[in-house]
Amino acid sequence: MSVVRIKKDDTVVAIRGADVGKTGKVIQVLPDKNRALIEGLNLVKKTLRKTQDNPQGGIAEKEASLHLSNLMPYCPHCKKGVKIRCDRDEGKKVRKCKICGHAFDG
Repeated sequence: MSVVRIKKDDTVVAIRGADVGKTGKVIQVLPDKNRALIEGLNLVKKTLRKTQDNPQGGIAEKEASLHLSNLMPYCPHCKKGVKIRCDRDEGKKVRKCKICGHAFDG
């Protein structure tokens, strides 16, 4: 299994697929499948069955997972998707932008 460079609550940008260039917040990371759920990206339609709670039924939109290789962390200083590096600051691993050095952790 590879190292996951994207974590929950990170802001990421899509670099492949229908939503290329769009940014969103990571809702959930699925490391065993190398996928992540991103808020507002890769929306799919799901039909809802008629129930007592939902007597009309209908169609709802929900997020589908994206492969981690199609996502890059979004740096607010560089205003684009960037590669990251891991540095040690006071004994802790910190993910930093390779271009400007912005710290993503803490």
